[in-house]
Amino acid sequence: MNSLELNKAFAAVLTAGITFMVAGEVGKLLVHGEAPQESAIRIGDPTGGAPAAAPAAAAPPAEPISGLLASADVAAGQQIAQRNCGACHSFDQGGRNGIGPNLYNIVGAPHGHIEGFNYSAALKGKQAPWNYEELNQWLYKPSAYAPGTRMAYAGLSNTQQRANLVAYLRSLSPSPKPLPPAGEAAAPAAAPAAAAAPAAPAA
Repeated sequence: MNSLELNKAFAAVLTAGITFMVAGEVGKLLVHGEAPQESAIRIGDPTGGAPAAAPAAAAPPAEPISGLLASADVAAGQQIAQRNCGACHSFDQGGRNGIGPNLYNIVGAPHGHIEGFNYSAALKGKQAPWNYEELNQWLYKPSAYAPGTRMAYAGLSNTQQRANLVAYLRSLSPSPKPLPPAGEAAAPAAAPAAAAAPAAPAA
């Protein structure tokens, strides 16, 4: 190959390179890219914290049972007690405490009445005795009745079953407490501000 041909080849390569560079610069002038102001995909809370959970709604109070006690089924209540409460409580006079206290003669007794049992502060702070409606509210949802209680029972939602169970607990006494007058239904206790299976008074 003579020098003329070499010069032509070199000129062609140089021209192609210059054309490519010029085309790139022209493209930059025609197209203006802008950096996004924020990520297109937002991950989590921009402040770094987890999204706040909506506050849980307070559980409504239990329906009263006073009007059901006179006709309640004590035998059915005993079955409920043995099935739901027997793993943690005893029911006979002088029976030993388990995870929960003995429940003999519980109706009308003060909260935290068994000496030596380690009740939770949530129950020891209750001033009212274990009357029918206090037991009703407790059995309905222990964690709402006494926030901070150590008893992990979710509660007994069926009103008639609670009446049967409380009627059985009433029978565990040498002198059962009088029943409410016929037709009387006590107003349900106010739901606690703070907010679950054995199902009877425990720690």
